[in-house]
Amino acid sequence: MIDHPSVSYADIEEAAVRIQDVAHRTPIQTSETFDRRFGARFFFKCENLQRTGAFKFRGAYNALSFLSDDERRRGVLTYSSGNHGQALALAGRLLGVSVTVIMPADAPLVKLESTRGYGGEVITYDRAAVTREEYAERVSTERGLPIIPPYNHPQIVAGQGTAALELLEDAGPLDLLLVCCGGGGLLSGSAIAAKAVQPSCRVVGVEPERADDATRSFRTGRLHTVENPDTVADGARTPSLGTVTFPLVLKYVDAMVTAGEKAIVEAMHFFWQRMKLVVEPTGALAAAALFDGALSDLPDRVGVIISGGNVELQTAAALFRLHGL
Repeated sequence: MIDHPSVSYADIEEAAVRIQDVAHRTPIQTSETFDRRFGARFFFKCENLQRTGAFKFRGAYNALSFLSDDERRRGVLTYSSGNHGQALALAGRLLGVSVTVIMPADAPLVKLESTRGYGGEVITYDRAAVTREEYAERVSTERGLPIIPPYNHPQIVAGQGTAALELLEDAGPLDLLLVCCGGGGLLSGSAIAAKAVQPSCRVVGVEPERADDATRSFRTGRLHTVENPDTVADGARTPSLGTVTFPLVLKYVDAMVTAGEKAIVEAMHFFWQRMKLVVEPTGALAAAALFDGALSDLPDRVGVIISGGNVELQTAAALFRLHGL
């Protein structure tokens, strides 16, 4: 673990300028029904409406913008459960960089097809047989391609932090910010932005109960891992926080909580049914902490980042039926 923060608020401000003409400034939605149910005023940052359907485009475009001309000609490699792969593929198309994406063979079909549709070359692997990091290192050596990881990268973190920066600029002061956590890129970037713009705003990360490595790491100060966690939130199946994100989470995040599988689907169902927003399970993770009762004594103004909306319709319907929704 590195012993000093590798990303500053200035990096996020610069990323905001870098992506402002290519990334969507996604809208903020509110719901009186949600407010009454949980007793606060909520502001939802809709990154499910971002390009490629998730916040990942912010960091991907920011990171590729730093490549030299020679690196752009050679192309890059990444590994992803889907959203980062799609984002990097589109960013690569816009910047003239070829992108190869290692994805699990059982990734949602919509994410596999979209990654190819954006111009990425997809290599699938068996999650039960090898870790994606190990496989990526092998392919990187064989092809001579640098790896742009999905979260453990300073420019990725800086780009993701622009989502929270926009939320605070557009919604005004917040007392609490809820952010989902997989590898910690969005969470750490959002926490840096929030603490710089409004130091009094508490930042809470939310993980699935079945993939609680970051929560355990945060509480013990020691990096914990989890292997192929069985959670519906496929974007949070990361094995651990990274050497970049872990110190940032420890420094800037106020608390970590978890949400159960049923609560994740309940939150997702609310967005679909009441707010007419297509949200994937991981995209609903931050709000799921409320449905699971993981937070009490809420302050007046709460920001929630909806991280993505890439889910197959059949999958969503099956999840709703499974949980009686």
